[in-house]
Amino acid sequence: MQGSGARSAGIVAGLVAALAFATSGPVVKPLLAAGWSPGAAIVVRLAIGALLLAGPAAWALRGRWSTLRTDWATVVGLGILGVAGASTLYFFAVDRLPVAVALLVEYTGPLLLLLWGWARTGRVPARATLVGAALAMGGLVLVLDVTGSLQLDPLGLVFACGAAIGNAGYFALTARPIALPPVSLAGAAMLVGAVVVGSLAAVGVLPVEAPDVRVDVLGAQVHWAVPLLVVGAVPTAFAYGVSAVSVRLLGERLASFLALSEVLLSVLLAWVLLGEQPLVVQGLGAVLVVAGVALVRAGADRDVRRGAAPPPAVEVVPEPAAEPA
Repeated sequence: MQGSGARSAGIVAGLVAALAFATSGPVVKPLLAAGWSPGAAIVVRLAIGALLLAGPAAWALRGRWSTLRTDWATVVGLGILGVAGASTLYFFAVDRLPVAVALLVEYTGPLLLLLWGWARTGRVPARATLVGAALAMGGLVLVLDVTGSLQLDPLGLVFACGAAIGNAGYFALTARPIALPPVSLAGAAMLVGAVVVGSLAAVGVLPVEAPDVRVDVLGAQVHWAVPLLVVGAVPTAFAYGVSAVSVRLLGERLASFLALSEVLLSVLLAWVLLGEQPLVVQGLGAVLVVAGVALVRAGADRDVRRGAAPPPAVEVVPEPAAEPA
């Protein structure tokens, strides 16, 4: 798959993944309100995600297990930085900061990628890319409605900045042109992430509180396992698997800015599921984010041609070698 076909498929996959990621907040929030600690929710979430992704990841390999050995560094780096690091540090940030502030800082990840590419190549990104990045980030500020008097805990900001680095690392590592299929990469990294957070919980670094409670979900009282199964399946296993395909097709820069649509979709889901009607200023912010992503998309090909951004990793998975007669 190449050219406009790959680009269109990548955009669709990215939007589907963003919608799946956006369900995590409304689903897990009642569980945390019922007494579960963020650490406990992360451990169970990643464990369920790794279990559900194991089958599709093994099927995508089709017996080419040697690619796991070849690309082990990418798998481990993605599992530690992009899966365990980003999710854990974000939850720690939310514990000390307003959710909007934590989200805003975490979603500076695309800007970090842009600046890193600029510093690494010494080539200025296309004007459309720079204007698009400015519009998207400005729109994100409006969508998150970061106004009023905010109490910014310094340690919370450190956690949020760490989550932003993890966010950038996720896109940079997933976009690498490696032989490992994207779904297999997501599954293997999810397993690494689950082992990392499980180990941190086991030694007491990650506080774990998991009471046996009933949770209020959409007006119904359900067992605590219900929201955890949903969050492990939809915004974890499914979202990471589809997102990996999108990033491989679009490249790190466009895919990372497209992922900002997760915030827009989270606002819409909060409106539909929780009755939190968005403000007019948030609607304006959404328009700016969409316009910014469109400009980044327009500048993506130009940046690749000029060497200011790495190309998408399309057609990098080799066919299985034929068995000797």
